[in-house]
Amino acid sequence: MTKVLVTGATGFIASHTILALINKGYEVRGTARSASKAEKLNATLSQYAGKPIEIELVSADLTQDEGWAEAMDGVTYLQHLASPIPNNLPKDANELIIPAREGALRALKAAKAAGVKRAVMTSSFASIGYGWGDSRPSVLDERHWSNPDNIKDNTAYTRSKAIAEKAAWDYVQGDGAGLELTTINPVAVLGPAMSGDVSASLELITQPMMNKVPAFPKLTFGIVDVRDVALAHVAAMEKPEAAGERFLVGDAVLKFTEIGDILRAAYPDRKLPKGELPSWLVKMLTLVNPTLKQIVPELGKERSYSNEKSRRVLGIDYIPAKEAILASTNSLIDLGEL
Repeated sequence: MTKVLVTGATGFIASHTILALINKGYEVRGTARSASKAEKLNATLSQYAGKPIEIELVSADLTQDEGWAEAMDGVTYLQHLASPIPNNLPKDANELIIPAREGALRALKAAKAAGVKRAVMTSSFASIGYGWGDSRPSVLDERHWSNPDNIKDNTAYTRSKAIAEKAAWDYVQGDGAGLELTTINPVAVLGPAMSGDVSASLELITQPMMNKVPAFPKLTFGIVDVRDVALAHVAAMEKPEAAGERFLVGDAVLKFTEIGDILRAAYPDRKLPKGELPSWLVKMLTLVNPTLKQIVPELGKERSYSNEKSRRVLGIDYIPAKEAILASTNSLIDLGEL
């Protein structure tokens, strides 16, 4: 049975990717900072899948060399999904940039040394659509690269994703030649949560559903369902023509107020914010709600994109954004998080 290593196995996207791989007959090994998370992870996967799931979980940290050679032993494919995602912005951007970049290189170097055939790396739309300022293309696609040096049009997180992905491509085009690489660049990832340990992207749901903002900031978001992101990772691993390619993965672009409209219609008994929040007020609210700091660079901007390549090459038939939003919300309610 072909063995696949999934890094950051306890994460939101990784958990769904593990199930997608198992459903296609692959043997999966995962990494986490502590192998002691195995019992909880397998219980979560089993409960969600409705059948017994048991994968091997080994310790490997993005910031340490120990454990990576052992993790790669006998592995044919690497799915590198581990990357730091903050709930709040760090004071020093390098707290995110260094582990993202060095972690990606550490995983890829270990894969190369072990003779792994192909690595699929979770990057982000953040590597495509940021740092452009006023020169941003009207429709972004995989040919475009973010400029992490333009601080005004970036956060520490968006910079970390661009820098880490560029380092990965530089490696496989240099010392890592022979290791195939494919990157997946999703927009904001929603869809069903498996546990209460939720992804930062689900703040798009939890913030309004818990009435943590008085109205909706002037924001737009590309939305993609985590189940489609998982399928994209598997297709990128399997399809010969996906080697050496980037794939922007996303469905529709919605205004935050439109997300609110979907939630209000589905949950009429919930007290939800209404209307649009002036941008100056959002900046003031960051003093009491630090999560909002990450959205300040996005106020009033729309980043449109094309998903044509992922549809054509990976065969993704996207779950509608509305369905992804409601799947997130229903799962969080069922888990007692909302």
